[in-house]
Amino acid sequence: MQNINAPNALEDLLLRDKPAKILISLKTSKESIYATILSRETNCTYSHTIKILDVLRDQGLVEFEKHGRIKTVKLTQDGWEVAQNLETLTKRLENVTDKVIKKVAKKKIKK
Repeated sequence: MQNINAPNALEDLLLRDKPAKILISLKTSKESIYATILSRETNCTYSHTIKILDVLRDQGLVEFEKHGRIKTVKLTQDGWEVAQNLETLTKRLENVTDKVIKKVAKKKIKK
């Protein structure tokens, strides 16, 4: 993983596909969730998911809760806000991409 003390380390992490998907998955789950489920939902290995979650925890975006032998993950308030913004940005980018694809398709049809 990367050095979390480096300038812009959190921005570099969150602008990557898997960490962003993990945060958004946690947001949409509305409750604590297992790392295994996050791995499945984000198509990420369990060990990679844990590494990402450890960095997110160190940054104060997620927290772990132990229930006996079971450990769950949930967003902190800061994590929820970041996840909300990432989700909004993701949807906006999808809309822009769709518009570009439609525009290109129209140009091809006219030719």
